[in-house]
Amino acid sequence: MTRPRQLLGMVVPVAGAVLFMLTVPYYRGWFDLYVYYGTVDDWIRHGGRIYDYLLPGTGYGFTYPPFAAVCMLPMLLVGRTGAVVGGVLLNVAASVLLLRGPLRELPVGRGGLVVAGCLFVMLEPVRDTFSLGQVNLLLMALVYADGGRGRFAGAGIGLATAFKLTPGIFIGYLLLTGRRRTAAVAMGTAVAATVIGALAAPRASWVFWTRALWDTHRVGALDYVSNQSLQGALARLGAARPVWVPVVLAVLVLWAYRVRRATAVGDDEAGMALTGLAACLISPVTWVHHLVWAVPALALLARTGRRAVAAALYVVLCSSVVWLWRDDPSGLGGFLGGSAYVWICLGLLALWPQATSRLPSRSSADEPGLEAAPRVGRSPARPGAAHAPRRPRRSG
Repeated sequence: MTRPRQLLGMVVPVAGAVLFMLTVPYYRGWFDLYVYYGTVDDWIRHGGRIYDYLLPGTGYGFTYPPFAAVCMLPMLLVGRTGAVVGGVLLNVAASVLLLRGPLRELPVGRGGLVVAGCLFVMLEPVRDTFSLGQVNLLLMALVYADGGRGRFAGAGIGLATAFKLTPGIFIGYLLLTGRRRTAAVAMGTAVAATVIGALAAPRASWVFWTRALWDTHRVGALDYVSNQSLQGALARLGAARPVWVPVVLAVLVLWAYRVRRATAVGDDEAGMALTGLAACLISPVTWVHHLVWAVPALALLARTGRRAVAAALYVVLCSSVVWLWRDDPSGLGGFLGGSAYVWICLGLLALWPQATSRLPSRSSADEPGLEAAPRVGRSPARPGAAHAPRRPRRSG
């Protein structure tokens, strides 16, 4: 390809992405980041309590463990505007790591990282993570960058789990695949980080672990259309909460079966991607921006020969289609369309083609990671994967 054509191959997608971002998405004004900043500011400078703080003019407050609040203290050194800039830069860095790791080899031709970045940022979960000032991409990069070698393998997963409990399912993945030492490191790291949070904020830790953690109403209405978890889909149907428990157990059994199948042929990438899908499904609350955990499954689907299916799912995940049922998710249309992202995750978890032969050995690598992951596209393995709300949402 000549240099002008290469340049054109990058200019066109960049221009398309810019046009899309200027005309389609609804931006959230750093809402969640302002909740984080306000919480630690009130805690440190005004003697407030972490879980009593509410962002002025809203009913929304902090929902993460105290260790997360400790990690966010550096925001006070740079001020609120500096925190916004820092949050954007950290999300950009995390995105680059992910695009070079589990999201590499997207079907973007020779445009490389620039084109991949354009495709990535148009996904609704990604652009919401940026505009809310959320932490999903940072935690995802921490989990996937958890190198796989040496005595500290598992520490990244442990830190992510202590910061926000959802990544804890990746400790289950380590146990399920027989990596007991690495799982022990992850659990030990999570416990140590939690102790740090308890020492820094003992009363807040007591409140979180005895009360706030179990109160799902703190994060918003379960039937709100942004909740793209199984719990959210059931709540929009009017199903009683106890129905959720056997459904989650069935999904966990399916996840374990799929992971063991992938592990049997040495496909760690598929196992990690399947675990991200399961995390989105079983969490009581999976806001749209949490669905970044499902993106590796989409990338793997594209890399392993299912590009047409991956492209169709990608368009849906860019479309904000679920918000068409924001005001009324009732009826068959609301059941299917208002929970569209739930069905994508469930379909990938259940129907994603599994690898049929063992991947090449990864030598001493014990865990999947950004550097150590095998290049699935070169193996015979075929693993299985508009409008925003007008009212503010809380941190979650």
